Amino acid sequence: MNLALILSGLFFLIIIWLVLDFNLGRKKHLSIVSRRETAIIHGDLDIFTHGKKLFADYFQELRNAKKHIHVLFYIVKDDAISQDFFTILKEKAREGVEVRLLVDRLGSLKVKKEAIQTLRETGVRFAFSNTIKLPYLFYSAQVRNHRKITIIDGEIGYLGGFNVGKEYIDEEPSLGIWRDYHLKITGRSVNFLQTEFLTDWHEYGGEDLFEDPSYFPVLIDGQVRHRFVPTEAQQLEENYLKLIQQADESMIIGSPYFIPCQKILAALLAALKRGVHISVIVPYTADHFLVQEGSYRYLRKLIQAGANVYQYKKGFYHAKTLMIDDKICDIGTANFDKRSMYLNKEINCYIYDKAFIHRLKEILEKDIGDSAPLTLAVLNKPNPIRSFKEGIAGLVSYFL
Repeated sequence: MNLALILSGLFFLIIIWLVLDFNLGRKKHLSIVSRRETAIIHGDLDIFTHGKKLFADYFQELRNAKKHIHVLFYIVKDDAISQDFFTILKEKAREGVEVRLLVDRLGSLKVKKEAIQTLRETGVRFAFSNTIKLPYLFYSAQVRNHRKITIIDGEIGYLGGFNVGKEYIDEEPSLGIWRDYHLKITGRSVNFLQTEFLTDWHEYGGEDLFEDPSYFPVLIDGQVRHRFVPTEAQQLEENYLKLIQQADESMIIGSPYFIPCQKILAALLAALKRGVHISVIVPYTADHFLVQEGSYRYLRKLIQAGANVYQYKKGFYHAKTLMIDDKICDIGTANFDKRSMYLNKEINCYIYDKAFIHRLKEILEKDIGDSAPLTLAVLNKPNPIRSFKEGIAGLVSYFL
């Protein structure tokens, strides 16, 4: 009996600590975060939707680098494609190219100490971002650097949903073909991506490189009007609210994880009420525990209000996009979930170019064609196990 009381008291104290740690850590984060985004700028954009094509292009551009390579990924794994990636970085460092690699501490947990040591021995500057630290251990463990950006020679940039691992090139049988959107960027706007990388690198790599003009070559404007919007803490929620409230006719949302906050859900329902046609693309197969069940309570309400929801069935859908009225589209690293809205560091590209938006819409229409409609009949069919999972997911939806 005494042991039971002790254990109960210990459990209660742990819960109190977690709540205090998270709330105080979040309050501190909100107090120091600043807004960094561009005005509308001009560059040239290309889009990749298949990992093998992306990495063939990406690895070739890395091999062509002459001056410096700056890379930030959320996930780099310990597999064949990750080793190929490391090999290229080491070869370029041996050639005298400055190479900096920044990866998220938890997202890239599988990167071995031996691999890091070898990278550093060959001249690659390596650092982990968003390490867990005092005094808010639990909160700092939740705030991840989810950005995936690369800048090569200050002239070529990459940004999007792909990380480095075998699943991203269709070599994970349980997921099949990986569907994602990733941008290749050239033109003057690459300078901002460089600034964003160097901001994170200054914090975690310990180098202040902002005053070195060699990282910011003079670049010409491209054809595509766009802007970059990095977010953390609560900034993404505010941005999405503004975009949703602008919609007059249509909206397409693509996300592997659809777990919006109540404000965003209310804005979507209000948009449906004023006649906006909303389509949502999500995966048919989940890649993480509870994320699918976590989405059902929101998707159910949207379908009831008239939205169309599609489950992508030709592999795993990992794209992150939002299109409003065929006038603006968003491609980036942020999922349509609470973790991206409140916790993660993300970066998105808002695009205002008609030709590019038309191209993306064709991609979205193809993805909808490769999907099956999700219906209320399916969602409301009695299923005790699913209902139990939905209940659990609702309790921890902030962290899914």
